Amino acid sequence: MAQFIVRNLEDDVRDKLRDLADIHGQSMEEMVREILRGAVMKKKSPQLGLGSQIAQRFAGKGLDEDIPEIRGQSIEPPSFEQ
Repeated sequence: MAQFIVRNLEDDVRDKLRDLADIHGQSMEEMVREILRGAVMKKKSPQLGLGSQIAQRFAGKGLDEDIPEIRGQSIEPPSFEQ
């Protein structure tokens, strides 16, 4: 197996890794291996477009009615005067 050294790692990052390892009952070294393994082994799903993401987020929420398109009406900018 390969080994490598990470230099110039900020103290707060090291401390958080140690805390995370303690929470999971692992050594800090094993925690880092698990994080690295997870980061490089993830299969990326194809990126959805914004409209598809919005539709997916609200699917099954009862928002099935179409929103009527308003044509021929001017849109007035909001007034921020008091």
